[in-house]
This record gives sequence, C-alpha cells and structure tokens, in this order.
Amino acid sequence: MSVERDRTATFGHLEDGLLQAGDWYLWGPYLSERQWGTVREDYSADGSAWDYLPHDHARSRAYRWGEDGMAGFSDVEQRFCVALSLWNGRDPILKERMFGLTGSQGNHGEDVKEYWWFVDSLPSHAYNRWRYHYPQCAFPYGDLVEENGRRGKLDPEYELLDTGAFDDDRFWSVEVEYTKADPTDILMSISVTNASAEADTIHVLPTVWFRNTWSWGDEVGRPSLRAGAGSTIEVEHPLFGELEVIAAPAPDGTDPRTLFCDNDTNTARLFGDPDGPAYPKDGINDHVVSGSATVNPERQGTKAAFGYQVEVPAGGTVELRIRLRPRGSAPGDQAQALESEFTDVADTRRREADEFYEELTPVDVGADEALVMRQAFAGMLWSKQLFYYDVGRWLDGDPGQPVPPASRLSGRNARWRNFNSFDIMSMPDPWEYPWFAAWDLAFHCVALAHIDPAFAKYQLILICREWFQHPNGALPAYEWSFDDVNPPVQAWAALEVFAIDGATDVAFLRRTFDKLLVNFTWWVNQQDADGSNLFEGGFLGLDNIGPIDRDHLPVAGRLHQSDATAWMALYSLEMAAISSVLRKNGQPTQDLSLKFLEHFALIRRAFESQGLWSEADGLFYDRIELQDGTSVPVEVKSLVGVLPVLASVVVGESLIERAEVLGKELSRMLGPDRVNFESARAAGLLRGEPGARQLLLGVVDMNRIDRIFARIFDEREFLSPHGFRAISQAHRDQPYELRIGDFRASIDYEPAESTNNMFGGNSNWRGPIWFPLNYLLVSALGAYGAFFGDTRTFEYPTGSGIQRTLDDIADDLRRRLISIFLIGPDGRRPAYGDVDTLQNNPRWAGLVQFNEYFHGDNGAGLGASHQTGWTGIVADLIRRTPNSQIGSLRDLLQPGAATGRRTEAS
Repeated sequence: MSVERDRTATFGHLEDGLLQAGDWYLWGPYLSERQWGTVREDYSADGSAWDYLPHDHARSRAYRWGEDGMAGFSDVEQRFCVALSLWNGRDPILKERMFGLTGSQGNHGEDVKEYWWFVDSLPSHAYNRWRYHYPQCAFPYGDLVEENGRRGKLDPEYELLDTGAFDDDRFWSVEVEYTKADPTDILMSISVTNASAEADTIHVLPTVWFRNTWSWGDEVGRPSLRAGAGSTIEVEHPLFGELEVIAAPAPDGTDPRTLFCDNDTNTARLFGDPDGPAYPKDGINDHVVSGSATVNPERQGTKAAFGYQVEVPAGGTVELRIRLRPRGSAPGDQAQALESEFTDVADTRRREADEFYEELTPVDVGADEALVMRQAFAGMLWSKQLFYYDVGRWLDGDPGQPVPPASRLSGRNARWRNFNSFDIMSMPDPWEYPWFAAWDLAFHCVALAHIDPAFAKYQLILICREWFQHPNGALPAYEWSFDDVNPPVQAWAALEVFAIDGATDVAFLRRTFDKLLVNFTWWVNQQDADGSNLFEGGFLGLDNIGPIDRDHLPVAGRLHQSDATAWMALYSLEMAAISSVLRKNGQPTQDLSLKFLEHFALIRRAFESQGLWSEADGLFYDRIELQDGTSVPVEVKSLVGVLPVLASVVVGESLIERAEVLGKELSRMLGPDRVNFESARAAGLLRGEPGARQLLLGVVDMNRIDRIFARIFDEREFLSPHGFRAISQAHRDQPYELRIGDFRASIDYEPAESTNNMFGGNSNWRGPIWFPLNYLLVSALGAYGAFFGDTRTFEYPTGSGIQRTLDDIADDLRRRLISIFLIGPDGRRPAYGDVDTLQNNPRWAGLVQFNEYFHGDNGAGLGASHQTGWTGIVADLIRRTPNSQIGSLRDLLQPGAATGRRTEAS
C-alpha cells in the first residue's frame, strides 16, 4: 500500500491553498529548525538579523513568521506544532532547539554546533525517523562561542566534539519516529538510549503549541489547549477542529506531568516590562530548570508539554509514546491506542518504507550505497518547511506593533512588495539555510522527482508564480537578498523533472515555460547591458572562487562573465528543448524553438569572438571592461571558465532546414552547405546518412572543448579523487593576482576553508568540490559521450596515457562523487574526514551527513553540515545506471523524440 500511496500522493493546486494538498500531506515535518536569526524575524534598523533575534532570545520571544523545534512536525499551515524538548539536568536551559554560531561569533559564522541526522522518511510522511546525540554534561554554549571567537582564519573551526562533551560516550542517543495510522492520526515514538557506562536521568518533554497568529493585529482568535482526563491534552484546532494528544506512561508506570504556558513573548525578561505575561513562551523552560511558578496552574494555554523524568541504566533504552488524533475518533481503550495498536501501526509503516526504497534501489547497488541514497532522500523530505513571508507586511509592520525603522523601506527586499509566500518549500537546510534559494531549489527538485514528482513540480511552478516572480520577470534569489542573481537553472530542472516523471505531464511543462519566457527576457534586458551577448549577473553562486566580489567591482567598469554567458547559452537550449516538446504535443511553439536557437547562436558567436577565451591557457575567463575601453581578464583557473562546455545540442536535418528558411544567425552558424557538412563529418560532429543526419553543436567548438577537457581531467589541476575542484590546484604554488591600476587582489588554491574574509572569513561558501557543478559537468560529459560513443576517446587522467570514452569518464566521475559518502577500502567515509568519533565509534555508524561542499584533496565534508539540499542529488547519481545520461536536453530537439529520458534502474 505504501508504495502506491507514496507514488500517487498529490500536493494540491496552487490556486486552492495548502489545505487542498493531498490528505497524506496535511501533516509533515514542516517545522523549521531555526527561525531565530532569519531575515523574516529581523526588525532592526541595520539589517543585522542574527543580532536582532539571537539564540538567547529564541526561547522567550514569540516569532512573527514561523516556528522552530527539534524533530518538528506540524500541519501544512503550521497552525499546530509538535516537537521534542530535552533536559539533561545540567544545562542552563531546556534543549528546545539546535544551537550554533551567528555570523559575527567566529571565523566559521552561521555554523550549527550539534549532531543530528534525518535517517528515514516517506514522501507521504507516513513514516519518518530522526536521530540526535545530546551530551550528558552541561552543554558548552559559552566555550563554543569563546573558543571560536579566539580562533583566526588559519585555524580550524571548533566543533562540539572538540569540547570533550562526548568523551567516554557520555551522551544520550535520541530517536524520534513519526508514523501515521491515517492522514490525521499521528504517532510519535521517542527512544532514548544511555550511551554511557553509568546510569543517568533525563527529562524528556514532547511539546505541542500553536503558532502565534493572534498578536499581529489581525483580530484572530486565540486557540486553546487544556488538560483532559489522565495524560491528555485537548486541542481546539482552528482548521481541523477538536483534536487530542495522549501520552503513554513512562516505563516505570508513572504518568507524565502536563505543563502549560502561552506562546507569547516574555516581555519582562527581554524588555523589563513589569506587566508581561505570567506564563510566557519560556514558562515551561523556567519551571523545569529552576522551579519557577511560570506554568499555568489551571492547566491551559497555547503551549504545553508532557514532562517525563526517566532514569536509564548504562546502555539501556526507554521508549515514550505520544499520539495526536481527532478527539472522539477512537473511543476505545486509550492504553490499547498507545500499546498494541501503536506497535502494529509503527511496524507496518517501517515495513512499507523498506518496500518503497527496495523498489527504488537499483539492483546492482550495494548496501552502503543504498543506505546513502535512502538517507539523502530522507534529508530532502525532512527539509520541507512552511515558508511564510509577506514582504509588504514585513516592510510596513503590523497594526498595534512598533513601526519598523524607516531604513527598511530602502533596504533589504524593499523592491519586492509583490512577494507573499505562504507555502511548503524545500529548504537547502532547515538550520543553516532555513529559507529557499532559487537555484538550490532546482537541484532539490531533480532529486525529489524520483520519490515525489508532484512536490517537485509544485516547487518549480511556485518559484515562478506572480507572488514570487517580480513583475519585471526576475526570480527571487534567497531571503537575504531577493535582488541577487542566481544561475537560471529552472528550465533545466523542469526538463529533468518532466523526464524523470515519465515525460507525460505536458501541462506542467507548458505552465513552467510560460513564466520562464518572462524570466528569460529579464535576463536579456537586465544582464546584457551593452547588447554584446556576453552576460553579467555578479554573484551567481560562485562567490568565493574569485579574487573579487563580482557584485561590487573594485573599479569603474563592467564585468563580462564566462559563467553568466554559459548559463544563458544553456538557458537558450533548455527553452528551445521545452518548446520542441510542446510543439510535438500540439502546441504552436515552432517559432519559439527557432527564437531560442537563434539566441544560442548569437551567444556562440560572442564566445568565439569577444575575448573571453584564453588561447594560452585553454580556459575561459571573466573580463572587466574599464571605462577607458581597455579590457582586463580575470585569469583565475576555476570552474567559471569551464561552464561553457555545458551548452551543446544535437540537431537533426529537419531543424536545419527550418533554420535555413526562417533563421538568420542560426542558419549562418549551422552552415548547411556541402563543404561545412563534410568538414563536420570529418571532425566527427556529423553522423548518419542523408535524410537522417544529426549534427552536434556546442556554444564552444570541439577544439576548445578538447583543451578544456585536458585541464579538468588533470589531477594536478581540477581532477581530485572525489570529483572536480572548484579552483585549479595549480594555484596552490602559483597564486593569481589581479592588478588594475593601484588595486590588487589575489587568490590561491585552498582545499578547505578560505583565508580571506570576502564572504564570511574562514568560510569557503562554495567550496573546492561542489556537487551542483560537478553534477552538471558529469551530465555534459555523458551527453557528449552518448553522441560520440567509442568513436572518440580522451586521455584520462591527463598525462596517464590511458584513453577512455566520455561515457566511461562520466561514469568514473559519478563514482568519485558517490565515494565521498561510502565506506572505502580503509574502512572510513571520506565525508567524515579525520573525525575519529564519526569514523570509528559504532554508536555513530551508519549516520550520514550531506555537507554543503567537500575538501578538494580528501573529500571531507565542509560548510553546512546538514545541507542535504543540492548535495542530496547524490541520490540521483546512485539511482541511475552506469553510462546513462543525466540530461535529456540533447535528444529533445531531434525529430520524432518526445523525450530523451535516460534508462532508469528499477
């Protein structure tokens, strides 16, 4: 049943609101892991979001735009939340949320200092499993802040394991498992294991509360929680009516206490208000930790917890059970609902999850790869959250609340009053990046399409809706600056999702295409200021692999970017491919196919003739055009100069004939005369007999591509044991210095953290081995390999004397990327680097983190440690068979092809 349910669940219709989601989506892990320190909650004058609402305020201040918690679950509108709280008896506060550094608290700012894992999940969220390791000693909050503050740019970051908090296995291993008896009957199991050699006591507080919707001047009634009979909390839910939360006794037979307060700001603590609420948001915290009279003796409120205090023997485990269900729906024995019936449901859902992933796993995949794939998908599903942000309301403030500072009306996101999100979205990471990012989201969708294509399509349509997309056609980049420019990969992702889902949902493709037409036009109008067909864009995600901040040039001039221009060439081909699919399905888009191919041809000519190519180095470089007309190349050997190889296409004769009649620049580029055809055949770019010929066209000619391949296949430069480095290793010994007049800026190869502070000090945000670009390069190599077959080989690695086909090279690179997460011949996972506890302690075995990026020499995980996000696309690499293409783009333009979808393993 689970396989069919999780295949066919639908997320609903955007026009109808979130409550129109399929029934199995109505409850899920939609609670963020960090709401404090976000832009949405920032009402400061200077935009210092981390400082305005820090971790120390989070337990006491009611949030405006969302909620957070550990192992959180909520309804689809996040009206009612369930999460885990813990207290080891030694900490100064309850452990209600994860702790980490803020942007100004050390050389690895914005970095979480905890260990937890998203172990399992189904798309329907009928089954979910989460794991957390909690020290038994007092949590070293101050030590983490102080020591990281002392460390400089050349020092490693100071992690929780480094503090000694887990020495001698003195920690609690806590697993939370959610299962659903039906779409509105939620079972929560909390298993607490004492990993140490001595018995110890822990407080476990499953917590429920309402998101604060009543404090913002909307005349919304305050919902209610109240104590029922026995260990029951009665819930008056504004959307789902009467619910109840029931709790099982502790293993010794004692019932938990029920504790109540309100999800209201503790104005007395934060602002010295003598008339603050008696039972505020942190009331349960203060009562449990210090015995304060801050819980409501009448046992009612808007926040409540079941308070368990359990002693667990050394190595022992206790299980605690909670159930959320409609009140009166099961009038039978409450004990049975929490015992035999609970066990049967949990066992059934675990079995269904195993069946779902067994069917999804290719037959030739080993057990460790299957584990990595399953946890990658689980992380993608656990990272869905409600993203609520009405920019107009945020700028102007709420009735009855202090007026926001005037500076915000000309500050962050002030141009985006149209933006008004209240949707479930895929986050790069629900702690370090608890907000969507436009191009991250595209990669998420390709991974999600394997397990939840309805949700993947929902996301791609949503990002283009009128309450997201700016009226001028721009797509919002990310919460910290919607105005920043992300690479335009949405069309690529739409094609991939369309293909993975069986290439039948033409309506989805049409809907996405219509909005991307507007975005494509915005790119042409806004990011090609001089009409040269060389594009700009600044940031474009590749922020820390250059010597300058490309959003803010250090000199007066214009930056022509190799990567921006490559993205637009690829965007042109993707849009041509979509229009081709639509035309084959009866849509009148022939002229649009030619329009985008014409633009591709113009960009190709610009690449050929306008000075981005370095004949000496065999790479493309950015170029700064100064006001006096001189041109300065930015000669950093990085993936910026490699990306043009992504843009290629195979066209058939019918398209060539149409171009000859209707096209202009495209016709000149194709040159469909006998001499050029024979030349193309001699170069291996034309195959097939007359009437069925196919021609490979790239934005870069094959001679230049051969030279680029020689650079990136070189282990002394880009090729590492675990994928392509973002910067050539040649810069280790030969740092590059950019000189323009008196201005100087330099960059060298650093396999882990950067030592400059351009983007946050000792933090290489887009790191040496970076999954998104590696994935696309593997895709491109596979596509070239599919065209050439065994007719063309390349030396791989460069200098080895070994000739291999591009298919074989693409598969080798695929395996290198996957190997980051797998146990190698030495018994270690490269992603865990030299952290012995993660590598060798059996209590930590089989728990995989999906970092933001990876060490360029040894594959160790770096950056955000729980960013399943785009790194989760490793699940796609495991899912597909060797030597199969990632992309379907090239085949889509061929006559008769509705899709060029790769072969899937079953």
